[in-house]
Amino acid sequence: MRFHFFTVEALTPTAGETELNAFCAQHRIASVDKQFVDQGAHSYWLFCLTTVDGNGAERSSGSGKRGRIDYREVLSETDFAVYADLRELRKTMAEQEGVPMYALFTNEQLAEMVTRRATSMAALGEIDGVGKARIEKYGKYFLPVLGKAFADAPASTNAPPARPAAKG
Repeated sequence: MRFHFFTVEALTPTAGETELNAFCAQHRIASVDKQFVDQGAHSYWLFCLTTVDGNGAERSSGSGKRGRIDYREVLSETDFAVYADLRELRKTMAEQEGVPMYALFTNEQLAEMVTRRATSMAALGEIDGVGKARIEKYGKYFLPVLGKAFADAPASTNAPPARPAAKG
């Protein structure tokens, strides 16, 4: 896994968007964290992309579908164990409700719960695609698993480093 950082200026995003899109087209992206940094006229978006070793050509099968991610390779052994527990819980709940597993949470969302060390309703809400309804319905079941796993671990912060003020 590798981390790559990009900034996209809020007022003139074209150059940053072009660079970011070109990078995404060439790499296998495991996760994306984004943060808006309000600096007035110098505001920007900060993106942290986590890539899986290898390039985009390896994931392209010609079918147009997203490449499958092997979370055993992406997550640490400890994190993968928590991820596996979350998947088992999701499977059980989906069977009880008679719905597909992805209707609760996707594999990507489960992995992000683990990597972000999400131990609160607010932290779940920061995950892309996890809305208020899912949090209210399923958070009370998933948070105890995460809380037990990460009781001693510090919460992950996704705040970007402070950007120095422009001199002028």
